Amino acid sequence: MTRSGPTATVRRRLAALLTGLALAATGVADLTTGEAAAAAPAGPLLYVADSGSGDVSVVDGGSDTATSSVSVGGSPQGVAVSPDGATAYVTDATGNTVSVIDTATDTVTATVPVGAIPYSAAVTPDGSEVYVADLGANAVSVIDTATDTVTATIPAGVAPVTVAVNPAGTQVYVTNDSETNAVQVISTATHTLTSSIPVRAHSYGVAFGQGGALAYVSLVNGALVAVIDTATGTVTSDIPVGVLPEGVAVSPDGTRVYVADGNTDAVSVISAATGTVTATVPVGPSPQGVAFDPSGSRAYVTDSASDTVTVIDTATSTVASTVTVGSHPAGIAAVPVPPRADLGVSLTATGVPGLVNGRIDYTVTITDHGPSALASGTVTATLPPSTTATSNSCDATGSRVTCTVGPLAAGASTTRTFSVPVGLLTVGLPYTVTATRTGSSPADPNTADDTATRTCTVVTSLVITCS
Repeated sequence: MTRSGPTATVRRRLAALLTGLALAATGVADLTTGEAAAAAPAGPLLYVADSGSGDVSVVDGGSDTATSSVSVGGSPQGVAVSPDGATAYVTDATGNTVSVIDTATDTVTATVPVGAIPYSAAVTPDGSEVYVADLGANAVSVIDTATDTVTATIPAGVAPVTVAVNPAGTQVYVTNDSETNAVQVISTATHTLTSSIPVRAHSYGVAFGQGGALAYVSLVNGALVAVIDTATGTVTSDIPVGVLPEGVAVSPDGTRVYVADGNTDAVSVISAATGTVTATVPVGPSPQGVAFDPSGSRAYVTDSASDTVTVIDTATSTVASTVTVGSHPAGIAAVPVPPRADLGVSLTATGVPGLVNGRIDYTVTITDHGPSALASGTVTATLPPSTTATSNSCDATGSRVTCTVGPLAAGASTTRTFSVPVGLLTVGLPYTVTATRTGSSPADPNTADDTATRTCTVVTSLVITCS
């Protein structure tokens, strides 16, 4: 299949979006910034560039629902996420900017001017730089993430459309959706173009596999995926796929390559071992972007003509669900959910009568409710004023007892104990002890079960009641 001119798919899409932005703005009216933010996501977050509505939809990959949206304006096209998941970078093809989003708050913290028609972005493995394909400027902008400023502009062939940084962080591959029929290679050390790799048709999507040894490039008007040996800079094979292949993604384990076939309304699944298509998964109309969740169990595909994201179960190569997002979804990127360990605290108190040495024994039970293992945690028990305790498993200082735990597997529990001599208590008055989680790693997403309280009353050293 051939096209009448360079970047026909890109320019036709952008022209349509420019005429429809105002109408499309209602596409995600019910998804306000920060909506449902209080609930911890059950799975990875997906950031989707809704190119027709000027928003980025935030999809909870655990529930397969769009939970909120972030307004960035213009026509957002590409999304890239920092390695720590803290920041998303979104290109605005009509505003010639990159929006910087804090993923913890879903707010835009900076807007960086770049070249004309920025179409995609990629972050270096160390998170220090973002490379942006400026399709209309025939260049790549380099953003310093520490200052959110452009520090270099690199010529990158005609109509650079997609960028990808290799796992080593040493090279950037840039595709050219034009008669250039090439992939440009940029050195991150020198910010210069070091080579140009010929391919058989317009290059579009690109992703690295086998630890960076291979690059998979979709040839959008060739119905092929070119496999490039990055050591030699040569094409070793061309894999037939569907019509107008665009987005490309490699599974986290490197065994599969997913390709969005834009005019076939399907995703081609390529075996990395054999270099052949092993499955074709029907998705929504005009699929464009592809991303895997960090576990590789699911793949997400933007259906640009139906305002949806198709979720694929990668174990069965079948559609698991469909998520409604904003208008004309384009780029997509997964934000891994950071490790979370819900630490639950419970407290028991038992009176031990004694004519001389009566006491109250306390047991703190700490349970890791998951989903992640606990590395370390601290529970602090606060005693009544002027009260002290003794403990073989905690640090008892003054009227405070500090207990440390960890590591602790998800679902496991452990206990800590301390005792308070009743001789130090005022007879006849109730005394309350409160145990509270005061620290944990990884973070605790649920504070509702962090505190436990018990009250005991000492009538005499021989009569101690606790509730």
